[in-house]
Amino acid sequence: MTEDGSRNFFKTDRQSPVGKPVIRGDPDITGQGPEEAVQFDPDDPDSLALAAETVAAFASNTAGAEDNVFMLRGAAACAALVRGEGSYKDAASRAGDGVTVSFIRKWSRVHDLPHSIRRHVARGQIAPTAAKHIARVSGAARLHLAWAVLDHDLTVRDVRAIASEINDGTDVADALAARGITLGELALTLEQDIYGELRRQASIEDVPPGELANEALLAQFQESE
Repeated sequence: MTEDGSRNFFKTDRQSPVGKPVIRGDPDITGQGPEEAVQFDPDDPDSLALAAETVAAFASNTAGAEDNVFMLRGAAACAALVRGEGSYKDAASRAGDGVTVSFIRKWSRVHDLPHSIRRHVARGQIAPTAAKHIARVSGAARLHLAWAVLDHDLTVRDVRAIASEINDGTDVADALAARGITLGELALTLEQDIYGELRRQASIEDVPPGELANEALLAQFQESE
């Protein structure tokens, strides 16, 4: 178990290097390959200069305002600039007038979200503005909140409010329950034979089908960890 009580296979933070275009360089998601996506290396002065320019353009909203991949590129530039300059304050100063510490911090956090969430941001299934609030939450709660966006069509306003409640000490399950959402409840479509066998086994063992599915999935996830 991790510190927040989630299992070790439940990855809640970014695993790849800062500035690396893991999502932006995936042609299945963005249509562009790794060689086309901009990579920001916080240890390379030229790359850091490009990051500063990118952050300045991103903050001034001069290009790509409705482009989710542009948003992720801006977030990557923010994170690389922070790593290269050593602090949010120095990163904001390097980017120039109009770039605030708050702006740098918010988008750097988006870049630090796990791969599984950033994929949905790139595809437009999670709005970048919602991702900023998801990124305010730490640990397993950030993934639970992200999946609630996908499964229950939460608005940005909902996500902002729930994130604030979680950071004030409310359990994520309770915050979702207050809005009629049961954490962990998911509708699945199974192949007919698998559905039939699941129901048969659940009947024989006198347990809910969800309990058997939970045990089977847990075993699979632990095996692949």
